Amino acid sequence: MEEKLWKNEFRQIEFEFEGRYATLVFPPDEVRRPNWMLKTEYFGAFPHLETCLLRRGYHLAYLRNVNRIGTDVDTDAKMRFSRYLQETYGLAAKCVPVGMSCGGLQAVNFAGKYPDAVSVLYLDAPVMNFLSWPFGLGDCFVDRGEPQQREVLDALGMTRSELICFRGHPMDKIPTLVENRIPVVMVYGDSDTVVPYPENGYVLEKAYKKTDIPIVIFGKEGCDHHPHGISDPTPIIEFIEKWDI
Repeated sequence: MEEKLWKNEFRQIEFEFEGRYATLVFPPDEVRRPNWMLKTEYFGAFPHLETCLLRRGYHLAYLRNVNRIGTDVDTDAKMRFSRYLQETYGLAAKCVPVGMSCGGLQAVNFAGKYPDAVSVLYLDAPVMNFLSWPFGLGDCFVDRGEPQQREVLDALGMTRSELICFRGHPMDKIPTLVENRIPVVMVYGDSDTVVPYPENGYVLEKAYKKTDIPIVIFGKEGCDHHPHGISDPTPIIEFIEKWDI
C-alpha cells in the first residue's frame, strides 16, 4: 500500500484489490464522515466536484476497470470493492457514483444491478445508448469509428447485427432506477458531438420527468462533450447532500 497526497491536499492510499489498482482519498479529519463517492472511470479527470465534496467530508474511491463498457466483470467487482471499503474503512453502505461519459454508463449499470448500494447518481454527459455512441445510428449522426465500435462489441461479445436487438443498454436500466427511486443529478452540453444528449441523457430525463423522483439537470449552452462539470458546483453539492441518506 502506498500513501501520498492527492491534489496536494488530501491523504490518498493506493493498493491492489483483487489484482486491480484501487485508491481511496480521505477528507480532512475534522470534517470526515462515512459518505463517499465512487468515481467509475477517468479517475482524476475534471475533479472540481470531487475536491469540493472532499472538503465537506466525503471520501473518494476508484477501482480500475477491465473495460469502459460497464460489463458485469466490472460492475460486480465494484460491489465487492464497496463492501470492502465499508468493512475496512467504515464507509457508508450507499455511495454516490460519479459517472462522466463512459463512466456514466458504468454508474447507471452499477445502480441498475445494485440499487441498494447507491444513494444518488451524478451523471455528466453519460452514454446511455450504444447505438448512438459509438455507432451514430440516431438522428444525431456521430460515427466514432471502428476502434470505439470494436471496443463495445468485444466487451459485449456480440456482432453489430446482434447489438441492434440488444436490450442491455444503460438506458434499459432506467426502469430499475425508477422503481428504486434513485435521485439523479445530471450535467450535459447541448452541443455534445460525442455523446448527443437527445439520444442519451435525455432518455433518462424524459423517464424521470414522468415521476416525482428527485432529479436536477444542468444544461450547458454551446458546450461540447468537454469540459465536464459546471463552474460553480454548489447546487450539485446541495442536491447530493440532501438526498445522500
